[in-house]
Amino acid sequence: MGDDDPGWIVEHLTGTAASFHGRELPAGGARRVWVHAVTGPALVLGSTQSPDLVDPEAAARAGVEVVRRRSGGGAVLVEPGGVVWVDVVVPPHDGRWDDDVGRATHWVGDAWARALAACGIAGATVHRGGMAPTPWSRLVCFGGMGPGEVAVGGRKVVGIAQRRTRDGARFQTAVLLRWEPERLLALLRLPADDAARAADDLAARAAPVAASASALVTALLDALDHESGG
Repeated sequence: MGDDDPGWIVEHLTGTAASFHGRELPAGGARRVWVHAVTGPALVLGSTQSPDLVDPEAAARAGVEVVRRRSGGGAVLVEPGGVVWVDVVVPPHDGRWDDDVGRATHWVGDAWARALAACGIAGATVHRGGMAPTPWSRLVCFGGMGPGEVAVGGRKVVGIAQRRTRDGARFQTAVLLRWEPERLLALLRLPADDAARAADDLAARAAPVAASASALVTALLDALDHESGG
């Protein structure tokens, strides 16, 4: 990081998924990293997904909060110890800002790929094409690949969604520590045959990473510090 680089404001936050998704982008022009630690499990729906997808009785039995985020994509099961959730925020004047929403996530994926390498996870690739849909990607985030998202061995390990306002861009990133798609699918209104097919398909689409949450976060912060932003 150069002498004229203002660096990152890093906040480590503990709370509910609903409170995190309800946060507004702050004005003031600083770049920020929000490291989220959830206090309980939550099924997070993408901004365009209908709440009718969810089986509320199944969610209640499992003690899973149902939350809607303001960014797009499929559903994600967020739970303590199951995912590393980090949001990266940049203001519009930042060198990392890109008016092309498809290309805007590439540098975030690059930072995560470097962080994975630093944690001993080799071979991470950043998806630089458009959306790569699969039979279940509209339903489940980790079922498909989007711009900037990261795969290892052809299986998605880092998901990225973004929300843009006049105050900046918020890149919401999630790294899998566990991948048990049948647990997410059990919370949805799906016929048993469809749920079984989806579980089989999704099991091969994504994978957990073999690293601790603290190591991943430390490595990402180091990667962001050394990211040129040019």
